[in-house]
Amino acid sequence: MAPALLELQNYQVAFSAGQESYPALREISFAVRDREALGIVGESGCGKSLTALSVMGLLPKGAAVSGGEARLNGKILNGLTPEDWRSVRGKQVAMIFQDPMTALNPLIPVGRQIAEAASTHLPVSKREAKNLALDMMRKVGLSRTEHLYREYPHQLSGGMRQRIMIAMAMICKPQLLIADEPTTALDVTIQAQILDLLREMKENAGAAMMFISHDLGVIREICDRVIVMYAGYIVEEAPVKELLDRPLHPYTIGLLKSIPDIGQRGAPLYTIPGRVPSLAERKGGCPFAGRCAHAEPECATRLPALERRAAHHRVRCHLYADKEASR
Repeated sequence: MAPALLELQNYQVAFSAGQESYPALREISFAVRDREALGIVGESGCGKSLTALSVMGLLPKGAAVSGGEARLNGKILNGLTPEDWRSVRGKQVAMIFQDPMTALNPLIPVGRQIAEAASTHLPVSKREAKNLALDMMRKVGLSRTEHLYREYPHQLSGGMRQRIMIAMAMICKPQLLIADEPTTALDVTIQAQILDLLREMKENAGAAMMFISHDLGVIREICDRVIVMYAGYIVEEAPVKELLDRPLHPYTIGLLKSIPDIGQRGAPLYTIPGRVPSLAERKGGCPFAGRCAHAEPECATRLPALERRAAHHRVRCHLYADKEASR
């Protein structure tokens, strides 16, 4: 097995409000290996984007790492100084943000933003950085690059802005690429082009990838392994085909049942009852107990351990848990 490029061990993040602390990520342990594409799925509010932002050292105000550690190439990321982070972001790990319109600087031409990433992290002149930016713009499928280089974000379509974000993320050839909902709000044609581009970048540049999405069809197409998150916990992890074909956790099963089936046209769409609990509502026990059809009294009081059920399949559920290992 390839060595871990990124590794999180019992990682925890909490938000502070006054004298109160609210855990948002708890007991997060996983690894991303060289040239691997790891998918992270779950409803909004489950901790997917927060995990990615934490790996990038970009936690929002009020949030902080409260336990465990994250390592990139064996180097501990916890407690890095802003100067240390400058050497990590862009060169070693880069991120494609969910909304390129808000991630891009509206006052700077898009080409200059790509070139700035190159000049910050690579030993190149301004002219060389511009040439690298133009070349990367062509590689991501943009035309009229000399003209687009001088355009501002608001002058580009959604698909073009997303390609600019990908070019900016990939120009320094990072070892790890984090893609947070990179195809959200794009039409299916542009979405397919973006996915082909990411797959090509992964294969040609040899980058590992963390791919965050609500779309399980996209996850099946591009990922090797999948993590399912719920209310700040990992509840299931498995190779993509095994998880989507043979899910174990009731939450994962519910997510898959929620996908519309063209063979059942006219039938009511399935929805998981209830909602993801807020940070203040997250108490002890299984985080999914309040929405689970299989919940037993112990589910409300004891958190099941994340246990291995097969060689590469882990699940956090009392239906499968070793009672001695549960808390």
